[in-house]
Amino acid sequence: MRVKVYNTLTRRLEPFEPLTPPLVRMYVCGPTVYDHSHIGHARTWVAFDVIKKYLRLKGYYVIHVQNITDIDDKIINRAKELGISWKEVADRYAKEYLDLMKKLKIYPTIHPRVTDHIDDIIEFVQDLIDKGYAYVTKSGVYFDVDKYPYYGQLSGIKDKKMWRQETFVEDKKNPYDFALWKCAKPGEPWWESPWCKGRPGWHIECSTMSSKYLGKQFDIHGGARDLIFPHHENEIAQSEARFGVRPWVKYWMHTGYLTVKGEKMSKSLGNIVALKDVLAKYEPEVLRFWLSSAHYRSELDFTWERLEEAKTALERMRMTVNQLRSLVRKEYPKGYLKDWEKEAIYEISNIRSKFHEAMENDFNTPQAWAAVREALRIGNKALEEGSWEVSLALLNFLDEIDRVFEVFGEREAVPIEPFVELLVDVRKKLREKKEWELADYIRDELAKRGIKLLDKGQETEWRMT
Repeated sequence: MRVKVYNTLTRRLEPFEPLTPPLVRMYVCGPTVYDHSHIGHARTWVAFDVIKKYLRLKGYYVIHVQNITDIDDKIINRAKELGISWKEVADRYAKEYLDLMKKLKIYPTIHPRVTDHIDDIIEFVQDLIDKGYAYVTKSGVYFDVDKYPYYGQLSGIKDKKMWRQETFVEDKKNPYDFALWKCAKPGEPWWESPWCKGRPGWHIECSTMSSKYLGKQFDIHGGARDLIFPHHENEIAQSEARFGVRPWVKYWMHTGYLTVKGEKMSKSLGNIVALKDVLAKYEPEVLRFWLSSAHYRSELDFTWERLEEAKTALERMRMTVNQLRSLVRKEYPKGYLKDWEKEAIYEISNIRSKFHEAMENDFNTPQAWAAVREALRIGNKALEEGSWEVSLALLNFLDEIDRVFEVFGEREAVPIEPFVELLVDVRKKLREKKEWELADYIRDELAKRGIKLLDKGQETEWRMT
């Protein structure tokens, strides 16, 4: 089967055919760093991390760009609230975001910040002016939406009365024209530009950084559903206007809303769940498991009880996985298979196919996890019977799926060197006392665990085999 994805732009499921296979170029909207990252952000970031890692498992080379918006009205307003500089606000929450991404095992290929790309943004805006798609006023530079005939194609919003999206200023042609560059008000941060001292508008930032690193056209643009309008709609308009290509992005993919006890997260309701608070109580793997248990396009409702249920379920699966690993380390292949073992290994192959069929169908992670649970039931039988062969076959499958979900990784190993050195020293003393049987036992048991001892006179060296 080939991977199929739901394309928000065309509103249908489509075969995934990147522009220049096996390369896949993917841009995901990152945070505006004015406050703590919350669990809704994590829903999107984990979803696209899973998508990226599955495409890599399928043999694609994925370049993943995820931006950091470190200058914005929200950042300026938050700085005023806290009585600190806008840069201090941005740096504080950017660092927190990067630390959280590391804990969640999400590593974009490129992590550009807006303030490092001001010159690129100015060049982008000037090109739109030169092409007749933007105009300059006393308050800034605006995109002339009426000059772009395809506006509304992503969101499906065609009524101009519904396009209004920013505070109206008198020198804009239309209420739905959006800012590309904002002239600074007194006390606000600014950069020099041909038009005025000011800063970028929100939408131009993503268009500039995505095209800088991924080209004039690329494969996937991702983000949360609430970014479809106006953010992504505006990105399309200004990018297709500048580059003269359609579609600018081949596949638009959006995650569903994350609610808290059935309500949308908002400061007014006081129900925003900070990601740092979740990870203070639960391992990142628990959150990755819970988030990936729902289809990325579905609505997902958060409660602490549901996260606790996910923790219990993951612990049970991990226990089986760890027991399988222990069995494979301790036992050896028999050299033959019982009938039930042959059937089990064939069934694991069928379950593997189910996993891939689910993931190839628009990354249907709930069905993928159902396949994993089915496989683990075979794992329990393998443990009861002590089957090395079935355990190994199952672990090969589980290691494959964990390259995507990253929840079964073994705990950080305790360094073995001190323990091996201790056993070597004990064995040396036994040899000095001519207790050969016990000394040989230590040597043989270490060999079974992949540690070979080399006796050189009275001294012994060791190495992993």
